[in-house]
Amino acid sequence: MSDVWSWQRAADVLPFILEGFRITLLATLVGTAIAAVLGLVVALARRSSRRWLTVPLGIAVEFVRSTPLLVQLVFAYLLLTDLSAMTIGFAVLGIHYATYMSEVYRAGIDAVPRGQWEAAKALNLPRARTWRAVVLPQAIRKTLPGLGNYAISMFKETPFLFAIGVVEMFTAAEQYGSRTFVYTEALTLVGILFLVASYPTSLLVRRLETRLA
Repeated sequence: MSDVWSWQRAADVLPFILEGFRITLLATLVGTAIAAVLGLVVALARRSSRRWLTVPLGIAVEFVRSTPLLVQLVFAYLLLTDLSAMTIGFAVLGIHYATYMSEVYRAGIDAVPRGQWEAAKALNLPRARTWRAVVLPQAIRKTLPGLGNYAISMFKETPFLFAIGVVEMFTAAEQYGSRTFVYTEALTLVGILFLVASYPTSLLVRRLETRLA
C-alpha cells in the first residue's frame, strides 16, 4: 500500500494543492461575476430592435459558444501580451460563460407572463421601471438554478488555465508530480477537492431549482 499511497507525500503536496485551489476558486468567483453581469447585458441588448446591434452581437455569441474554451484562452494570451495570464484567464472564462448565461436570461425573460407586461403598461410605468421592478426580478429568480449550474461547470473547467501558465489546482498537482515523478497523491487530492467543492453546490442548486419550479 505504501508503494501506491503515502500519507507523507500527501502531506507534502497539500500546501501546493491548497494554493492552487485558492486560484481555482478565485477564477471561478471572478469568472462567474463577469459572466452573470455580461450575460444579462447581452441578453437585454439582443432584444433590441436595432439590427446593427443584434446581428453582430448574435454572430459574436455563436462564435464564442462554438469554439473551444482552450482555443480562446491561448488565442487571447498570444494576442493580449500586455496583460497577465491570470487576468486573461479570468476574463476569458467570464466572457465564454456569459454567452451561455445570456441564453438562460433570455429564457427567464421570455417566461415572464405576458400579463405582467400588460399590467405595467396599463399602469403607465416607464419602460426602464418595467424592466427594473417587474420583469427582471421575476426573470432572474427563474434563472438562478441555470446560472448556478454554469458556475459549477466553470469551476470544473478551470484546469484549462494551465495552457496559459496559470497555476491552478490541477497544474499545481502536475508540477509537483513532474518534480517527484509521483502523481497519485497530488491528483487524488485534486479530485477530492473538486468533489468536496462542487457536489454540495450542485445539491444546493438542485434544491433551489426544485423550490423555484
